[in-house]
Amino acid sequence: MRDEPHAPAGTPAASDAADLMAAARLWLAQDPDPDTRAELTALLEREDMAALQDRFGAKLEFGTAGLRGELGAGPNRMNRVTVMRAAAGLAKVLGPGKHVVIGYDARHKSDVFARDTAAVLTGAGLHASLLPCPLPTPVLAFAVRHLRADAGVTVTASHNPPRDNGYKVYWGDGSQIVPPIDSEISAAIDAVGRVDELPLHGPGTLTELGEGIIDDYIEAVTSLPLGDARDLKVAYTPLHGVGAATLTGAFLAAGFDSPMAVEEQRAPDPDFPTVSFPNPEEPGAMDLAIALAAKQGADLVLANDPDADRCAVGVPLPDGTCRMLTGDEVGGLLAEHVITHTTGDRMVATTIVSSTLLSKIAQAHGVRYGETLTGFKWIIKAGPGLVFGYEEAIGYSVGSDTGLPVHDKDGIGAALTVAAIAAAAKRDGRTLLDLLDDQARHYGLHATSQLSFRVADLSLIADAMSRLRANPPAVLGGHAVEHIDDLNKGEGGLPPTDGLRYRLSGNSRVVVRPSGTEPKLKCYLEVVVPVTGEVSDARARATQDLNALKADLSTTLGL
Repeated sequence: MRDEPHAPAGTPAASDAADLMAAARLWLAQDPDPDTRAELTALLEREDMAALQDRFGAKLEFGTAGLRGELGAGPNRMNRVTVMRAAAGLAKVLGPGKHVVIGYDARHKSDVFARDTAAVLTGAGLHASLLPCPLPTPVLAFAVRHLRADAGVTVTASHNPPRDNGYKVYWGDGSQIVPPIDSEISAAIDAVGRVDELPLHGPGTLTELGEGIIDDYIEAVTSLPLGDARDLKVAYTPLHGVGAATLTGAFLAAGFDSPMAVEEQRAPDPDFPTVSFPNPEEPGAMDLAIALAAKQGADLVLANDPDADRCAVGVPLPDGTCRMLTGDEVGGLLAEHVITHTTGDRMVATTIVSSTLLSKIAQAHGVRYGETLTGFKWIIKAGPGLVFGYEEAIGYSVGSDTGLPVHDKDGIGAALTVAAIAAAAKRDGRTLLDLLDDQARHYGLHATSQLSFRVADLSLIADAMSRLRANPPAVLGGHAVEHIDDLNKGEGGLPPTDGLRYRLSGNSRVVVRPSGTEPKLKCYLEVVVPVTGEVSDARARATQDLNALKADLSTTLGL
């Protein structure tokens, strides 16, 4: 035990210069990482108060999404001290003797944070199983249930910028934590003292898992309802993430040819050198994959985000361009495929900001439908018999008669199933676009879009929500506002959350809510257009309606 004073529980925010310098020195005294020690020593030597305020004037808060933030020294950064504190808090909530599976991606420090987590957990008397290499997040979520563990941790920042990392916790059912577990872990983290005084490496045990766990995951996802069509040429990018090897293994095991990967983006690279933002939904991120598809004559374009829990889908066009599908479009195709290939009492589920198309599909096929708050942690808990869940942000969990192999979004299982759908369509001389037109004719064209307002001052978002509640619009985009659900009051049959849902004439809908991860106010728009003639005419009208909604919302919100 050292005789320096303990850092206050949670390393609280400091404000004045003396407090900042003192907090930084206390942090420095316990930091095991030479990189962040050097960073912090330099800041202290030059008395860079702005930089110290940024690192010590606040702290990363642990919530249902765990931790996520920029790498660096201090409680408002992701670093070894922050991670060890999080592990100690998790150990306290679980208790000695429990089993935790630990995974990690290929970002800067991910492997170090994973081993620090194992050291702290085993030091607290828990048993840790460490995945054998950087792997997709769905493999970790699968492994928690497969190994009958009590919890899981994966070190990943998903599709965040290169400077970030994160820490996500799963519970024993293989799904992300929900309240009140997050609050219990957060309180336990705040009670952790100095990390250099934590016992490490025992009396608990550490098991280094072999690649058999990857084989078990691939066996599970290749047991999904994939049909028998396999003639398909796929262009694929993992966007410098960890998806390529596992996805390729799954495709080969299922009987598909190996996808053609974008060579410049195939290997994991934490700097993501070929994209400005490692998110397949961002402009330009898919350019190399689309170019590869055009060059090689691919039938389908697929992409994973860096931790491979999400899947982007595109259909190459004859002119060398590509029609990227929205998350709602892919969700509708996957849902109908899963429903028609499964039996029994089933449920499908999505979130309040996703398309209402899923409810129409469920009703037509006689299966139960669930609607949840945003986030896969809620979708997975929608109800018994869940065989498919999705969120509009290109996240999907595909199941079979035996349930969901992964209780979280799974970009590899989704990619495999989309490929099966596309291969069956190709055998019939069709594409996914033809299937989307079929759904539009059957259910009406459900067109969705988003409108986001990024702010520097979060109070602007609160003010905008207050204005909407005080003076609700009567008309939006030419559609009468027929009903408003104030989600903050739990209206609409959901737990309370800050948001408003406008039910409009013509079955259109708008949801307005503050982002849970960014300083944004987000608006989710949907219009439903009956198809009485050509589907292309309905799509043109839907585009006009969505643009009208965007214009009215921009004026109404005043942001």
